Amino acid sequence: MTTPAEAKEDTINLNHSKLGTKQYWDDFYTLETNNFKENKDDTGECWFDDCDAENRMVQFIMNNDGEQFDIENDKLLDLGTGNGHLLFELLEEGWNGPLVGIDYSEVSVRFAENIANTKDYKDVKFARSDILNDTDSFLVANEEQFDLVTDKGTLDAIGLSKEMYGAEGNLKGVDVYPTTVGKLVKTGGVLLITSCNFTEEELTRIILKNDKFTKWKTINYPTFQFGGVKGSAICSIAFMKK
Repeated sequence: MTTPAEAKEDTINLNHSKLGTKQYWDDFYTLETNNFKENKDDTGECWFDDCDAENRMVQFIMNNDGEQFDIENDKLLDLGTGNGHLLFELLEEGWNGPLVGIDYSEVSVRFAENIANTKDYKDVKFARSDILNDTDSFLVANEEQFDLVTDKGTLDAIGLSKEMYGAEGNLKGVDVYPTTVGKLVKTGGVLLITSCNFTEEELTRIILKNDKFTKWKTINYPTFQFGGVKGSAICSIAFMKK
């Protein structure tokens, strides 16, 4: 018989999907790069746009300027940056601190760099990195370097991957994520995650496996009610590193 604890743990096990493979994202950003070559206004997909997630993340960050963030000086890292859209939006809204976007797809990194160069965004850098690998050169070189780390759908994709990690190859990506990502965040810094695959409860449980994090704030989204249970199609949570 499955115990309640086991059943609860199973809720964060997602089915494997092609969206959890590097090949999928290499192919995806190759197509987006080709589209951009033909039309410089086509900068690619804005993930979770139908939920207004990116705009809400940007406004959350800007609204907390002076309280938690310093948009003139803070250093921000975007995980799984894709086409860099979130970083470009922050620049447009007035973020002046250093901006860095990383992705494990080299095609994605080149695409984001191409957009930045074409649009003359000078204050943003991109790098290839697999932050789930604890020997990754970017991870090693940037421990506790960032005041704010953002993730818009990257943990979702990690949860869909069948890749295993750890010295014995027995850990899922979602298991190592809180520790490896935690290394990048400064003490007192924030990890802001948006997910459509994990509920607020599940996402909190995943991140708090690293006891250096505490739940700080959430972003509000429209809610719906089904079967007497209220929820939303997406969640965004800010975790602070103690």
